[in-house]
Amino acid sequence: MRIVTAEEMAELDRHAIEDLKIPSLTLMENAGRAVAEEAAKMSPGPKIAVICGKGNNGGDGFVAARYLVEAGKKVEVILIGRLGEVKKDPSVNFDRLKVPILEAPDLEGFEKVKEVLKGSDLIIDALFGIGLKDELKSPYIEIITYLNSLGKPILSVDVPSGLNATDGRLMGAGIFASKTVTFAAPKTGFYKGVGPAHVGEVVVVDIGIPITSS
Repeated sequence: MRIVTAEEMAELDRHAIEDLKIPSLTLMENAGRAVAEEAAKMSPGPKIAVICGKGNNGGDGFVAARYLVEAGKKVEVILIGRLGEVKKDPSVNFDRLKVPILEAPDLEGFEKVKEVLKGSDLIIDALFGIGLKDELKSPYIEIITYLNSLGKPILSVDVPSGLNATDGRLMGAGIFASKTVTFAAPKTGFYKGVGPAHVGEVVVVDIGIPITSS
């Protein structure tokens, strides 16, 4: 199986969307559905918290939450940010999600959603994916540290948030995932640096992006 860097994955994604004309919304739909399927198998109970960032990783989380709601799970969606900051494809999937969103734009807001996280059976980490390039700052470091402290099973979307997908460095803090559902191909950072300690079980899913062997 081919293993790719973040840059190689971004190029494969671009090729699928721009050259092969595969709609980006279709890829996000496929990704979120795969995450939901794994979450349903993994969760020890019906209460699932999906913690989303404002970008495409969060968009995958919105899709997963929609499928889990349709499957009868008790889903709480937490956005680390404000609703008005969600744009493009993630915004489309936010609009399709017919459940209330809990906004946590800062540490004060995050304090208000801690009880939701404490009461969940599974946490889906949809904060950051392969696009993370800068060191994390507050409130993300505190949020990731708190999530790790709960002792709950965590399913990470594509990459455990805070892990550099290419070289396995932590960008200030990193989710310790029980399982990582990654798209198209595993990332090199899963096997370098601290990556092996953070990814948990790695499940690779085909979302429609062609992967060459070279």
